[in-house]
Amino acid sequence: MRKNLVHGTVVVLIACAACSSTSKTSSNTPVPTATPTANATATSAPKSTSAPTSTPAPTAHAVPTLGRPWSPNQKGYGEVRPATIDNNGDPTGRVTNITWNSWGGTQAIGQGTSTYVAPGSSVAQGQQETATVTAFDEGTCGGRFMYRAVEWYFPQHGQHFSSTNYIDICSGKYVGTH
Repeated sequence: MRKNLVHGTVVVLIACAACSSTSKTSSNTPVPTATPTANATATSAPKSTSAPTSTPAPTAHAVPTLGRPWSPNQKGYGEVRPATIDNNGDPTGRVTNITWNSWGGTQAIGQGTSTYVAPGSSVAQGQQETATVTAFDEGTCGGRFMYRAVEWYFPQHGQHFSSTNYIDICSGKYVGTH
């Protein structure tokens, strides 16, 4: 067990077999690591400020998955920090080569490659570009702790995160203006 002091709050990290992220101590022994958020405490998960209703984490050390698959042949859903998200549809429903900057807080944010379709253009005219992926709304669905909403967008084209435009990855329904 290791204690970290973060903004005056003690965060206790407990080793677990399911933890995949490790760092080395001076004796080169793997030690689980976490990236605490400003809202994190040892007894409760951060609360979501997004549009969907959030349920607190079942335990302080639970790691959320990216929702769960709702259709056959999807990729990334039900996984922690997936490198690919694929809805098994047209190319705008796929993000590849995702590098996650954060995971386990009120939002998980990463960058990857997806198909950008300019206004007035067809999907066939789309171009592969960098997209920002935001997973949010931590809570439970089907008894599992997960991010229940995900959205990707293209900031270089003036797009931005919106908690009212997303895929409900508990039910598979699109919410907002998709």
